[in-house]
Amino acid sequence: MEIKQYIKENEARFMEELFSLIRIPSISALPEHKDDMLACALRWKELLLEAGADEAMIMPSQGNPLVFAQKHISDEAPTILIYAHYDVMPAEPLELWKSQPFEPEIRDGHIWARGADDDKGQAMIQVKAFEYVVKHGLLKHNVKFIFEGEEEIGSPSLNAFIKEHKELLKADVILVSDTSMLGADLPSLTTGLRGLAYWEIEVTGPNRDLHSGHFGGAVANPINTLCSILAKVIDEDGRITIPHFYDDVEEVPAAEREMIAQIPFDEQKYMAAINVKALKGEKGYSTLERNSCRPSFDICGIWGGYTGEGSKTVLPSKAYAKVSCRLVPHQNHEKISKLFVDYINAVAPDYVKVKVTPMHGGEGYVCPITLPAYQAAEKGFAKAFGKKPLAVRRGGSIPIISDFEQILGIKTVLMGFGLESNAIHSPNENIPLDIFRKGIEAVVEFHLNY
Repeated sequence: MEIKQYIKENEARFMEELFSLIRIPSISALPEHKDDMLACALRWKELLLEAGADEAMIMPSQGNPLVFAQKHISDEAPTILIYAHYDVMPAEPLELWKSQPFEPEIRDGHIWARGADDDKGQAMIQVKAFEYVVKHGLLKHNVKFIFEGEEEIGSPSLNAFIKEHKELLKADVILVSDTSMLGADLPSLTTGLRGLAYWEIEVTGPNRDLHSGHFGGAVANPINTLCSILAKVIDEDGRITIPHFYDDVEEVPAAEREMIAQIPFDEQKYMAAINVKALKGEKGYSTLERNSCRPSFDICGIWGGYTGEGSKTVLPSKAYAKVSCRLVPHQNHEKISKLFVDYINAVAPDYVKVKVTPMHGGEGYVCPITLPAYQAAEKGFAKAFGKKPLAVRRGGSIPIISDFEQILGIKTVLMGFGLESNAIHSPNENIPLDIFRKGIEAVVEFHLNY
């Protein structure tokens, strides 16, 4: 039976199975939902077995349980590991939802509910494609599944779990549907993610807040000094001035830069949407390159002194800032973190005390467009959407993807079907039924071409 016909005949069942997952409020951020986490994991175990897995099990971690399942075809065949997460974001503010977040509804050709896209809907796309190829004897490789319950809180238990179960998770490539496309008529595959390094800076001057009339002009102001230090981090061309910062930055290949240039992008519309008169960034790169495949530095917060209502003429004792760098693939966040600390200490004047505290970080990731699994995904999108997908790098970070590469030594193909309008993490999360169906078609085609 052709896949379109299979989806049509089984869609009512697909919806009921997806809805059974959505009705479980598996909110990892809230401890009162601990029982729901296990309930959701157990439901996924049942559905994976029904879809054709040889075995499925609930596995403990330091936090919420994980679901592992597999279908073994042959010791000689390659293995695909499919990753997804079953936890969801809290639904608040509830008053902005047009329907109950955990009681899914189909309206206007969309499924509306928390988790409809992120990631229960997208995970179901993977499972239903798997079901089809198994039931029709089309699966020629081994498939493993690992579904976790802590992605929305940063996957704190996953790194240790992967290290402990390297043999169990052994595969040739990882497939993930938890990212987005440029648009419903603009299919795209995410080929790169940026890494992250984050710090807090504390600058101390006098031993107490001082009267700015009595001391201003004679004693260094920590806020002034902090601003001066931070202003040195970026030069006039938008480049980061930290010595050796760019040592491991890989230039994007010309072929990929050409693909980025093909992405439909209206700079005027982009500026109007965020109400800015002009854009600024590293010289020599386009906006889409700057916010996806080049590193960046940002002051995320800065404070000190008097910030209450009215005025208070004070020269503060302390000033603080939280700052971050988005990193690109091959930049090690620990190495960059040390370079930054050393640099700030080197440029800090001796008339203040400066303390730089590294907070957290993660590695970037890049998937070569020459990877056979990427090309199979490309063929899947082309078949389902009627056009070849664009290769797109994203500016955000998914640290678990680089964890997979570092620990298991394998690449991940990010085959996501989300849309900006799906409102993940927001009220009225949804997924269009049309995209859900095309997603299943695309993943089936991936399996046939891999």
